[in-house]
Parts: sequence; C-alpha cells; structure tokens
Amino acid sequence: MASDKKKTVLRSANWFGTRDKNGFMYRSWMKNQGIPEHHFEGKPVIGICNTWSELTPCNAHFRKIAEHVKKGVIEAGGVPVEFPVFSNGESNLRPTAMFTRNLAAMDTEEAIRGNPLDAVVLLVGCDKTTPALLMGAASCNLPTIVVTGGPMLNGKHKGKDVGSGTLVWQAHEEYKAGNISLHEFLSAEASMSRSAGTCNTMGTASTMACMAESLGTSLPHNAAIPAVDSRRYVLAHLSGMRIVDMVHEDLTLSKVLTKDAFINAIRTNAAIGGSTNAVIHLKAIAGRMGVDLNLDDWKEGREVPTLVNLQPSGKYLMEEFYYAGGLPAVLRRLGESGALNKDCLTVNGKTIGENVEDAPCYNDDVIRPLDNPLVENGGICVLRGNLAPRGAVLKPSAASPELMNHRGRAVVFEDFEHYKSRVVDPDLDIDETCVMVLKNCGPKGYPGMAEVGNMGLPPKVLKKGIKDMVRISDARMSGTAFGTVVLHTAPEAMEFGPLAAVQDGDMIHLDAHNGVLHLEVSDEEIAARLEKLKANRVIATTSGYEAMYRNHVMQADEGCDFDFLVGCRGSEVPPHSH
Repeated sequence: MASDKKKTVLRSANWFGTRDKNGFMYRSWMKNQGIPEHHFEGKPVIGICNTWSELTPCNAHFRKIAEHVKKGVIEAGGVPVEFPVFSNGESNLRPTAMFTRNLAAMDTEEAIRGNPLDAVVLLVGCDKTTPALLMGAASCNLPTIVVTGGPMLNGKHKGKDVGSGTLVWQAHEEYKAGNISLHEFLSAEASMSRSAGTCNTMGTASTMACMAESLGTSLPHNAAIPAVDSRRYVLAHLSGMRIVDMVHEDLTLSKVLTKDAFINAIRTNAAIGGSTNAVIHLKAIAGRMGVDLNLDDWKEGREVPTLVNLQPSGKYLMEEFYYAGGLPAVLRRLGESGALNKDCLTVNGKTIGENVEDAPCYNDDVIRPLDNPLVENGGICVLRGNLAPRGAVLKPSAASPELMNHRGRAVVFEDFEHYKSRVVDPDLDIDETCVMVLKNCGPKGYPGMAEVGNMGLPPKVLKKGIKDMVRISDARMSGTAFGTVVLHTAPEAMEFGPLAAVQDGDMIHLDAHNGVLHLEVSDEEIAARLEKLKANRVIATTSGYEAMYRNHVMQADEGCDFDFLVGCRGSEVPPHSH
C-alpha cells in the first residue's frame, strides 16, 4: 500500500510540490503553523469543511468532532487542514436558512476549488448545512465524505420523551386552544433541547443525514448516532482515516452520486417518514452532479412503506432509532423487499448492499418489519393539477387519512403577515371543512421559501378539538411538523402561478391518492385573474445578496438552486495568486 500511495498524483502538489518561487511561498506561509517539511512531501492534504458556529446550536460541538477527524487523517498518513464555511443555522437565521443555502454552497465550492486540497470531509448537521456542503462539493467532484454531528438527546417534559420541533408545534396549538397556560407552554423550552446536536425527531436534519448515508456519501451508522455518544467521535476518526484512502483510490463524488443512488435515497425517505424538504435538496445536489432527477422520480418511493416509527409520523425519537439498529437496519429491509439498488458504491469502497447485508434490528416497534409498517404507502405524494402545473408535494405519513381526499372552500391569506393577523380574527369565516391557502411564501416570495406552510389552525377551530385541516401554500414545512399540508406549489404565487389566482370561496379538491390538486375555477377565469394581478403588481427594489437571490433562484421543482450554479465545474487547479 505504501508504494501505491507514493504513486498517487496529488492535486495539492500544484501548490506545495514545486521548488520555485510559488512553492516557496505556499510552503513558507503554511509553516507558520508549525507544519514540518515532510508533510509537504507526497502526503494528501485533507480539507475539513467545518460549519461550526455558536449561532448554529445544532453544530456547536463541531470543533471536537473536527479534532477526531484530524486524528484519523494523521493516522492514515494525511495532512488535515480545517477551514470554515458559512454556517446557515436553522434556528436563528432570518428570514430563513433556505435563503442562504445557496450562499453556503457557493462558499463551499470556491473554498474547495481554490485551495490546495486533495479531498474533503464535510462536517454537517443543521438542516441546510448538509445539502449546501454536498452541493458545493458535488460541483468540485473531489473525494468527499460526510460526517454528521448527530441528533441531540431525547427531550424530557412532564415525565415523557418529547421531540425537538414537534413539541413546539403541539404545545403552541394547545396554548392557542386554551388547553394549557402560558407558563405551561414556556416551561417546555428547557425540556426540549438537552444536549448538543440536531433535532431528535425525523425532521429535516435527521432526514438529510439519512439521505447522505443512503446516497453512500458517509460511513454506515453516520445518520443516527447521538451527538454526545462516544461512538460519534469514533465514526469521525474512522472517516478521517477513510478519506485518505479515497484519495489513493481516486474515489470521487461522481462515482457515488449516481442516479441509482438518488433513487435509493428517495425510497429511503419513504421508509423513514422523511421530510418533504428532501425533495428540494436532493434535486439541487443531483443538479450539481449532472444527474437528471425530477419530481416524477419521487413516485419511486410512493409504494414504499414507512418502517421507522419516529415523530412526527410516529412516537419514538432518534436515540431509539439508533439503538434499534439505525439506518443500516432500514436499508437491509428495503433490500429484502427489492426496493434497494444494492450495487451502488459507497465511500467505504463497498456497495450499499454489502454494507447492510447483516445489519441487525433490535426493536421491531421502532423499525417496523415489512409486513407491519407504520404507513402502508409512505413516500412523498406528488400532486399536479391546474393549481400546481409544475407540481406540489404532501407527506402522507404525517397527514390525516380522512383528509387525503377532501373538497373544501378556500380561505386565502395573501402572505404570511396577512395570515398572522387574519387567522386570530374571531369573525373569520372558517371551519374545519375549509382549505387554508397561503400565498407569496415561495422561493422569491418570502424570499427564501420559509417553513411557514404548516399554518397553525384558527383558535376558533382548535377550541372545537380539531387537530388538522387541509393547508396549501408555495412555502415549505419543517420536517418536525405534521398535518395534511400541501407544499412547494409550483410555480409560486410571486411568479404568477395559479396559486396567486385563488380567492376566498373558491372550491379546491385534494385527491392525494390519485395525485390531483384541482382549483374548481375555469382556465379562462384563472388567466383573467392573473392578468389583473400582473397589471397591479408593484415591483419592490432590492439590493445585495437578496437581489441576486430573487433574480436567479429557480422554482421548488427545480431544487431552488441558482440557475448559474447548476452543473459540475470540477476541481481544475486555478492560476497562481502571485
């Protein structure tokens, strides 16, 4: 193996491997950190791409994880170099972390391409950090491995396990309904977040960790090991060792991120009851890799049963998921049902089928057997019709079965501020049979397509004991949320999609079983309404990043990437800086 390693042509040698003015400068400046001469002599330089930030609580422990990755890199004969990229934290960043996902991806791509790196380890966790870093890395196509920060410990409230995020939505609805006091509502704050790590439900962060593992971009069990479990640090160490071998094997990201790998991820998302946000993020990652993935490919997961009994679809949390066997147990069961492309290559050099062929399951209530699923057909439901010509999505495992085929009167909210003021009006003409419609919260409308699609129900409805209503918007929804919520309606209202034409009193028919979302208004009337809206549009002027975002972001069915960032630009060495 040692002789093989010496023959590897390293990208970093274009910086450190020459005996001239440029080589002198690159090596000299790096040596001010105490790096010895022999580290520049044929050792792979491994970039540790870190999204650590105290403003991103999910990733607040990444400095420690990075140290364990470094130990693994050094043990395997590489040179670790840690560098930061924009950390778009879900919990604090306004207007939404989705607004800056593409900014983080740009940061990642240019940092990788412009520096003397032979491979990268992506430290990810909070919702958008996983897709952003994978998008940036895919556009460079170096050997790449994902290390996730892991979920936080189970929340504990009133003697029961509670899920991060999910508890917020549930408690707030109970408070609005008058069932609990303000003191009871606020007492849940400290109970929900008990350790470092991402949301402990099957929210977007856990979903994207599972997507990364099912795509083959991480070592087995990466998705579910709790953030504070010592095994998380062992996995980080092993990932650091493995990335060095990936350099010598020339195992680039394009050899892992194939169309079959994305189909595996789509089917996995169904099996875990994953977030609808995966639809947008997988499309964006595939677009960077040059893989043709579209909304109709999500039909591949529609017949896959939901096996993982986790909140918000089920009752358990990520700790139990890991203890029950984690994602390898799920993938094994998918393989046994014929729903897994077993030959897909993964970053450990083995196929995904080889990785999970002996994976045990220790709890059949957490990870259900194929003949006793949580939901029979659990995949993301793709909807089309005159209200969503380019598609919309719904998560059946988090919806109410009795509302999956529903016809109701529209109650319209023109934007999120209008919703917040109108929904609490005691005179609002609405009941549980109505369809709540929220406009102008899509990629350009918000901007950033915020997670406001799971509109809270009106207090007058909640007080009747109603827990769910059909809701439709061009927004997204947190993966920790629940309900019969139609999302990502495309084109969005800001782009004059048919959603913009909906008025109070219009009848809407949702038929999720047949993938139909229909506005019972004639095509001529819809067109006339849209023309009137266009004539009265007041165009707001923006500047800075927001102007670039509004001018270049694509629609939800296209992954909401910037139009000029789609594609793999590779890792050709740029010209010298001096």
